[in-house]
Amino acid sequence: MDWRKLDPRMIAVHTSWLAPPAASFLMALWISGGHLDLRGWLTLSGITLGFLAFTAAGVASWAKTRYRLTADAVEVRTGMFTRKLRTVRLNRIRNVDLTASPVHRLFGLTTLRIGTAGSTDLGSEVKLDALAAPVARALRAELLARATHTAAEDPVVSTINPRWLRYAPLTFWIFGGMVLVLGVGYRALEAIGIEAWRLPVVRRLAVEFGSSALWWTIPLAFLASTLLGVLGALALYVEGWWRYRLEWVSDSLLRVRRGLLTTRSVSIERCRLFGAVLREPLLLRFGGGAKVNAVAAGLGTEQQDSERSAVLPPAPRAEALRVVAGVLREPVSPLEDLVLTAHPKVAHRRRIVRGLLLVTLPLLVVPGVLGYLLTDVLLHLAWSTALASVPFVLWFARDAYRNLGHGLSGRYLVARSGTISRDTAALRRADVLSWTFADTPFSRRAGVVTLTAAVATVVGGYHVRDMAEADSAGFAERAVPGILTEFLDTDGSGEQLPAELVHCGAGGPVGADGAR
Repeated sequence: MDWRKLDPRMIAVHTSWLAPPAASFLMALWISGGHLDLRGWLTLSGITLGFLAFTAAGVASWAKTRYRLTADAVEVRTGMFTRKLRTVRLNRIRNVDLTASPVHRLFGLTTLRIGTAGSTDLGSEVKLDALAAPVARALRAELLARATHTAAEDPVVSTINPRWLRYAPLTFWIFGGMVLVLGVGYRALEAIGIEAWRLPVVRRLAVEFGSSALWWTIPLAFLASTLLGVLGALALYVEGWWRYRLEWVSDSLLRVRRGLLTTRSVSIERCRLFGAVLREPLLLRFGGGAKVNAVAAGLGTEQQDSERSAVLPPAPRAEALRVVAGVLREPVSPLEDLVLTAHPKVAHRRRIVRGLLLVTLPLLVVPGVLGYLLTDVLLHLAWSTALASVPFVLWFARDAYRNLGHGLSGRYLVARSGTISRDTAALRRADVLSWTFADTPFSRRAGVVTLTAAVATVVGGYHVRDMAEADSAGFAERAVPGILTEFLDTDGSGEQLPAELVHCGAGGPVGADGAR
């Protein structure tokens, strides 16, 4: 590839910070009727000089920055007076991020950042600011495609990147973080003999909160709680994932090290590693992030397994997919560009009914009964909250249905479900021990079944929820041939009929031995 330049529109992006002071100056000029005093002329001179200086710097940066992609490396040349050439070998590339601020998006530009193995600070990454969005996406795809074929052989799978801190508030720890900050503050005051609720500032806040208008105090309390939650979530992220490093210390041992105050080092034998789970909690999913857990045996109790199996903190989804590939020692993640089989539409209806029964009905009945016994205000609260909950129930039901899916990707069985946390499990098909088919009277009437692939972990198995009953046995047989073969109907030619189980009894799941 020949040397390429950045997009010339970057010059406009670099000078965009002058827009607010320039707008303020024009507003003042309009209000004063176009008359400028000495202060106005000095402001105009400052804005003009700033514009010229930053425009000149932007032009120089654009003119002197070049990049190219060679057979084994990406090279970036920068600098006017001090020339600098940075070379990153393709086999060292671990992530390629695309970010675009509102100003970048206004001009159709994107910043591309290249992270390498072992890079733990912002100065070690390579940044191209800025490229046209289609060019950045194409370059990212080309870099990842040429880098991943050697990534599976690199022992270092992933290391911490300070930029991932932006994902910390996008987890449910933002609520736990608020409790953490309040708890730490309360315990610190209690340790020195001070009762928090007796402090003048606390008492004054309580009095003002009770005497002020709700339209003012409620948003203010929500904002304060959110800020406390963000601080707590950042603190928990740093404490839990400080000096994070995921690597293969040998061909048979995967190790993750992390922690600031409490250091953790978890080793997972390759022979006990059966797959990986890509977890996308709701807020993190909206922010383009994800985290990864390993599916492995020997990690302790269910609670210990939940903590010890975490192999990637909240991070960009592209990094999560790359870590899934690294953990499974595959050149490409089995979850990359995967098209899953959709589930029957009746699964959508079941989620709507479930949401109305579990959310809307209690909101209607509980305050309704209390209102009938106590006051009419609760009656109005009952119907209004129940009615307001319906759009949310429909949205979550729709999202939960769209997230359902299953499929096969090479050596892996893939199952996805969930809306509060969308989890996509990739299980090595050879490690599936048995199948369980679970249904209820309602699901039997709807013609769906939950298929569970059992693996030797403390979790026990991973579910394919509400798939078509007629397809379940056939899918299980294709995923792991042999377990269900003797229980499938076949025609006279020996060909399997469309995925129907032989009736083995009345109700109950079918295990590896075929018994319900």
